[in-house]
Amino acid sequence: MVVTEELKSLEDIKRAIIKRYRKHIWSKFIKAIKEYDLIQDNDKIAIAISGGKDSLLLAKLFQELQKNGKNNFELEFLAMDPGYHPDIRVLLEENCKYLNIPVTIYDSDIFKVADKISSDYPCYMCARMRRGSLYAKAKELGCNKLALGHHFDDVIETNMLNILCAGNFKTMMPKLKAQNFDDMEIIRPMYLVREESIIRWMTYTGLMPMNCACMVAAKKIGSTRHKIKDLIKQLEDDGFTNVAINIFRSCENVDMDRILGYINEDGKHSFLDNY
Repeated sequence: MVVTEELKSLEDIKRAIIKRYRKHIWSKFIKAIKEYDLIQDNDKIAIAISGGKDSLLLAKLFQELQKNGKNNFELEFLAMDPGYHPDIRVLLEENCKYLNIPVTIYDSDIFKVADKISSDYPCYMCARMRRGSLYAKAKELGCNKLALGHHFDDVIETNMLNILCAGNFKTMMPKLKAQNFDDMEIIRPMYLVREESIIRWMTYTGLMPMNCACMVAAKKIGSTRHKIKDLIKQLEDDGFTNVAINIFRSCENVDMDRILGYINEDGKHSFLDNY
């Protein structure tokens, strides 16, 4: 992203979430929280701040949620520095300061480690390591949930990645219990928010968010996820109607009598088991 708008005041930025982008951001944020039961009384939620457009918006959404009546939970704002260039670190700090996000930044060397153990495709390994580190830090601070900034387009792109590249059908869930951290849970409150709406809000603010700040990935050309994103857009441009929403709905409308098999904790099952 590039800055094309003049810098707005903090009050204008906050007001835009509730007013200007109410239909496409605020309402969908609230809908996801209610529909997927993402917040309970006495939750202490760690908001993962990467410095990108998604996490900055997520932080402001939660602050507005607390301010506008739902104050039955506590918040911590966490940012991990996995080896950013110093200028990138400054950008993260300045954006959080301007947006009044009281972020706790801690250091790690995940970029170097991920490149060393998975140099051909470090992004997947890096994401897993970063999540594990954030879980540990959140638990240390007494949190029981970790909120991530994944949005609607992340969800449908993951669906397509699994079908086309992994040969399975599974989606990015709106909430998920942590496997290696007792009493911890991931939640994704922007699950129903389209990326284009996030971009519009971020552009309106006049702030420059962090793009991918990975010094490892910057050396590599393209990514499978970008190709999937382009494929979905191409299908829409070619006249396929409701492509994005239909990919999303396919995860809600699985006909268990019309699949060849499925996998659960008991193993792999065939339709022939009960034919």
